Amino acid sequence: MNGALRRTWNCLLSVGRQQAPGALQVSRHRALHVGVRSSQDAAENVSNLKAEAESQSSKDFSPVPPLPGKSSQLRWGGKKFEEIPVVHVKATYNNTHIQVTSYESQSLVRTSCGTEGFKNAKKSTAVAAQTAGISAAAKAIGKGVSHVRVVVKGLGPGRLSAIKGLTMGGLEVI
Repeated sequence: MNGALRRTWNCLLSVGRQQAPGALQVSRHRALHVGVRSSQDAAENVSNLKAEAESQSSKDFSPVPPLPGKSSQLRWGGKKFEEIPVVHVKATYNNTHIQVTSYESQSLVRTSCGTEGFKNAKKSTAVAAQTAGISAAAKAIGKGVSHVRVVVKGLGPGRLSAIKGLTMGGLEVI
């Protein structure tokens, strides 16, 4: 045991000197110094975060939308979840249709890639769906819509691009 300690001690002492090939290399590290003031600030920040987490109860927020017939505590732009307009995106293999309806299922805006000027195979592209989404968002904002819920149907290539177009057009997607 004494021999092992002696070899380790010698290696530590010879850090700055020339080493033989294959010998144990030990690097020097600077110790981390934390002042009393900064550690107190960190402790205060942690206690503040814990207090905020405790003040927010699980009743205030739920990641699941409310069931039909039950009202939501959450508000977007002063409206309940049930009163927010719905955007229906139907992404087919050949086209993407976007329709904005009120919470009472009245149609506000309707557009598709074909109505935006894309023809034939170009209607089925993601760029066309994004353009249709931007156009639908601009028309919906003109009618006073700012927050929307989105329902997506279909497996077409414009599925996500339409939602991206809605956000690029200025709508906040919930």
